[in-house]
Amino acid sequence: MPPSTSALQDTHEVTIPPRGLRGMLGMPATAAQGLVVFAHGSGSGRLSPRNQRVATALRKAGFATLLLDLLADDEDGDRDKVFDIELLAERLGQATDWAHLHTDTALLPVGYFGASTGAGAALMAAASTKHRIAAVVSRGGRPDLAGDALEAVRAPTRLIVGSLDSVVIGLNEEAMERLRCEKSLAVVPGASHLFEEPGTLEQVMLLATDWFSRHLRAADGR
Repeated sequence: MPPSTSALQDTHEVTIPPRGLRGMLGMPATAAQGLVVFAHGSGSGRLSPRNQRVATALRKAGFATLLLDLLADDEDGDRDKVFDIELLAERLGQATDWAHLHTDTALLPVGYFGASTGAGAALMAAASTKHRIAAVVSRGGRPDLAGDALEAVRAPTRLIVGSLDSVVIGLNEEAMERLRCEKSLAVVPGASHLFEEPGTLEQVMLLATDWFSRHLRAADGR
């Protein structure tokens, strides 16, 4: 299902060099307090309805959002690249470089929102990027895919999982043990891996907004 027109009305298409990745940059109605860059899971992208809904909630809370495809169109069918976390993290770093040069976002503190395999890429990028990442949020994520980079993450990290997603809960609990930063594990009652159950994605929105509000605003000095 494509995102609703209302979710897209305050966004515009951008192109991220050097690979020409496609993204959607959205700005809040008031002065932005930070930028949240989204890293999508396998088989998803900048038009993900669930992440678009989360992004809309973040813009309402005063954050700019950047949803992008970490793979080019001709790479989507390459399973090796779909699960190449190092490549995805590198692309996320390139998007961060672009944001620090873009007029609307150059001075904003940056946070990452990762879903599924994108969470592993977000954490790896947060550990390795030359830019300071102010916060990371994972939704139904695979933080374990970041491997040894977990121990190098310094950005405050919140892992959000559904109570019905038992395998992923275990992987997130193991990742929590390896993280050496400020961290939080939030289990949403009655939610499965995709947070499709009524009210569960709204809980993700609240948890993500709370985490970014605390840490991106602190990084911005407000």
